Amino acid sequence: MGLAITTKIAKKKMLLARAGVAALPEIAGMAFGSGGVDENGEVIAPEDGQAELNNEIYRKDIERYEIVSDTQVRYYCELEEGELTGAKINEIALVDAEGDIITIKHFKTKEKDNDFSFVFKVNDTM
Repeated sequence: MGLAITTKIAKKKMLLARAGVAALPEIAGMAFGSGGVDENGEVIAPEDGQAELNNEIYRKDIERYEIVSDTQVRYYCELEEGELTGAKINEIALVDAEGDIITIKHFKTKEKDNDFSFVFKVNDTM
């Protein structure tokens, strides 16, 4: 089971956009990391005050999204064969066009093999 949060910076940006003070930047990428578990491999809870992953190792552009419902959008990003080979991934984030971390999710470690592609799906839910 994974644990996910919406960051304080994301909440601030939404409030400013609702007030008409600033435009809300689109989700543009995903950040991958290896700092989402403790020394025993147990998932640790991300904190909404985080501005970055605990141990970011890679960023990649979003490939596509789908509108799941009135309150949920799902974003997709594929790590292709040969990409991040040997990486132990256990944290992921949605990143907006300004480079800010919007949503963070921690989960059990997935090791990336050379001859496999991984497709990550992250839900942005209100």
